[in-house]
Amino acid sequence: MPKLTIDGTEIEVPAGITVLQACELAGKEIPRFCYHERLSVAGNCRMCLVEQEKAPKPVASCAMPVADGMVIKTDSPLVKKAREGVMEFLLINHPLDCPICDQGGECDLQDQAVAFGKHSSRYKEGKRAVSDKNFGPLVKTIMTRCIQCTRCVRFATEVAGVEVLGATGRGEHLEITTYVEKTLASELSGNIIDLCPVGALTSKPYAFTARPWELSKTESIDVFDAVGTNIRVDVRGREVLRILPRVHEDVNEEWLADKGRFSYDGLIHQRLDRPYVRAGGKLQPATWQEAFDAIATKVKGADGSKIAAIAGDLCDAESMLALKDLVQSLGSANLDCRQDGAAIDPTARASYLFNSGIAGIDRADAILIVGSNLRWEAPVINARIRKRYLKGGLKTAVIGPTVDLTYPYDHLGHGPDILQQIANGSHPFAEVLKNAKAPMLILGVGALTRGDGGAVLGLARKVAENSNMIRADWNGFNLLHNAAARVGGLELGFVPGANGRDVQGILDGAQKGDIEVVFLLGADEIDTNRLGKAFVVYQGHHGDAGAHRADVILPGAAYTEKDGTYMNTEGRAQLALKAIFPPGEAREDWAILRALSAVLGKPLPYDNLGQLRQRLYQLNARFQRINTIEPGSWQKFGNDAPVDSKPFMPAIANYYMTDPISRASETMAKCTEAFVQPAAEKTGTHG
Repeated sequence: MPKLTIDGTEIEVPAGITVLQACELAGKEIPRFCYHERLSVAGNCRMCLVEQEKAPKPVASCAMPVADGMVIKTDSPLVKKAREGVMEFLLINHPLDCPICDQGGECDLQDQAVAFGKHSSRYKEGKRAVSDKNFGPLVKTIMTRCIQCTRCVRFATEVAGVEVLGATGRGEHLEITTYVEKTLASELSGNIIDLCPVGALTSKPYAFTARPWELSKTESIDVFDAVGTNIRVDVRGREVLRILPRVHEDVNEEWLADKGRFSYDGLIHQRLDRPYVRAGGKLQPATWQEAFDAIATKVKGADGSKIAAIAGDLCDAESMLALKDLVQSLGSANLDCRQDGAAIDPTARASYLFNSGIAGIDRADAILIVGSNLRWEAPVINARIRKRYLKGGLKTAVIGPTVDLTYPYDHLGHGPDILQQIANGSHPFAEVLKNAKAPMLILGVGALTRGDGGAVLGLARKVAENSNMIRADWNGFNLLHNAAARVGGLELGFVPGANGRDVQGILDGAQKGDIEVVFLLGADEIDTNRLGKAFVVYQGHHGDAGAHRADVILPGAAYTEKDGTYMNTEGRAQLALKAIFPPGEAREDWAILRALSAVLGKPLPYDNLGQLRQRLYQLNARFQRINTIEPGSWQKFGNDAPVDSKPFMPAIANYYMTDPISRASETMAKCTEAFVQPAAEKTGTHG
């Protein structure tokens, strides 16, 4: 490890790091605009200049690797004068927009101009102006403010894998642009807003809405996929105004997918804010007592086998546990959290987890993706695979839809017959997996929603077992969920009990009249036309498909309006905290179920969230061990039935509209119009 002297103090640092990183390890603050630890080094803003002994001029510390015996000064008069000169150049053409700029109050240029700049400017000539660019409905551009740090260019090229941004012109005519007039079509585009150190790139939906010091900030979890991205919810009054990512190295690093970032406006549209009871064929506003009485009239005296419950994709563990306890107290074993009917084996924990962990992608040297469009189902995980590809030494193959995943892969075929060949070793890619040090299989949950889903799961297990994926130090079998509630529901046992019905059985029973009462906890992705004449109790936060079919509506809380526990696709329990209160008469879901249980004469054994969580931890202690992953024991799962040769179909038809919140979002509607519909017209498909 090299030793160097920084401002008179000798420090030993890891080999291969830069002088800037070494200075930070020594506790020195180095200003920077172009440097970012997750992007390649550009070295073009020159703000990070330091003095190096024996060097003829100040050096850019972000691009200078450390060497043994270096003597660095970060606070000498030469460094101070150099930084002031750089700042003066940067501000030559920067407009005086601070009073109206959305970046005001959290702007790197503001902060560093005060800390490292001069108190005046000597530039008297006219400033240049740059035309704004159309990046689409999410990112607002004011390119006159741009200081050409190229962070957005490097992010789009390296992380998002959408190589549409670059620089044209030279000198004063240099501009960041898309070359040809085109929008920034990426599911991660909002991250360039966070990366931009000035106000050149800001959030279009958030424009001119609030200042950062007006907002109260709450840590939470993104529920629009199963990654479990750590987020911060910014609120003013009773309205969510902004959602930003939090750093979590093992889950999302510091990235956030666009749906999780921008669909918050759906939280104020089509909301259920009071109970409703269907009378005369129409839903009529009602009091809580009237709604509970209507349910009690149907449920009391009903045989338990005629009652069923389905949990949706956005539910927290606490509300699912309360519903499970209530339905079981009524004598029913008909409950399921698998809205899509995926053939997941709830008895084999390793069969439904992302066993290697999301961070395990960094170790993989061969990846087989089966029946999944990762770019839509988990954009952050897809970006992690691209990051691994850029390091080199990764072989990737896909069985399923042909899509642009932003990195090269071998497309082996469309259906499970190819998976069968790999399982029995007759396909060439079987040798690639066997010879890899850390082979990985990513099975999309959409591949299990087919009629032969159990057989597909069995084939995937055989591939893992025959490819050296299952070892004491490595489990490369990964099931990728796309529903935030799914793993939590499976861990809770929100699945059919003895002689109980699954989702398909519940719908079939409702059609035939064998199921008379159905509880839908935010379940909107089922075919509600198959509920027949069953009495439907819908508990949720939006007037979506389930509410349209309901006989009684109980208004619940969205994910920003309650404290809840979510378990991501890895089996990592994480906490979402309440940022605002639910609208109108809506209440937290577990509290509604507790109140209903008393009316039904089956009071649940908890009166507050603390008691409910004690019950949750007793049922499964993994929910108590926040932010930890526990491996599942490997065992046989799936079946050996023959598979259908029909191709795997995408699990998501439109990335921007997959749930009640995003379907109610005006911003997501604009994204659908800008990105999805043109692509569908180009390919002749319609989602």
